[in-house]
Amino acid sequence: MKILILGAGKMGSFFIDLLSFEHEVAVYERDPKRLRFTYNTLRFTKLEEIDEFKPELCINAVTVKYTIPAFQEVIPHLPKECILSDISSVKTGLKDFYESTGMHYVSTHPMFGPTFANLNQLSEENAIIINEGDFIGRIFFKDLYTRLGLNIYEYSFEEHDRTVAYSLSIPFVSTFVFAAVMKHQDAPGTTFKRHMRIAKGVLNEDDYLLQEVLFNPYTSENVAQIRTELKELLEIIDNKDADGMKRYLTKIRNNVRRDIEIKK
Repeated sequence: MKILILGAGKMGSFFIDLLSFEHEVAVYERDPKRLRFTYNTLRFTKLEEIDEFKPELCINAVTVKYTIPAFQEVIPHLPKECILSDISSVKTGLKDFYESTGMHYVSTHPMFGPTFANLNQLSEENAIIINEGDFIGRIFFKDLYTRLGLNIYEYSFEEHDRTVAYSLSIPFVSTFVFAAVMKHQDAPGTTFKRHMRIAKGVLNEDDYLLQEVLFNPYTSENVAQIRTELKELLEIIDNKDADGMKRYLTKIRNNVRRDIEIKK
């Protein structure tokens, strides 16, 4: 298959490495410096080169802020039968955009940003395939993600946004709160260092991505749960309520235990 990848950032480069030995791959990137270390792929910096390539699949791997603008830029240079594809973690507005183009599309979300994941060992990572897209496109990504050993889930656009609102907003907000109250420690403990490492990774993400995850229409109800739990925990602490603390620890340990059992 002839595949065009938009963007040679971390995820774009990952897909180049992943696909370039089984498919004819090209990457379109405005910044030539980002193309220095791409291998076994055609490197495009001009839209006219896309016209000549005639891709069958276009994977949009630019940052979430520019996902739709990048599509709008290249669509006039794509064959009408080319399948549009995104890997965005925020799908807001994408369904309406895809349907307005009149082109085939497939939307997926590999839920393993390069910040934390070991891209050579992904068996514990997940991927979502939107079940409203092109059948052939969905089969392509299902086969690809299966070969990577990913755990695959199929959701609608709405179900995806609800899932992301839970799985990203709660860790993000928890990390923000930690970063907001933390102070420098000359001799930090192991737990502090682990939280600090997570905070650095999250805060290294694109500002627009963090904003869009938190502005997801389903985020507020999840973040409100943090406020409720903090209020309960603060009351236990202020009252030095040993029995209340024991009940609270039992509750959260059971939550973690249930999650582990479900995964098994």
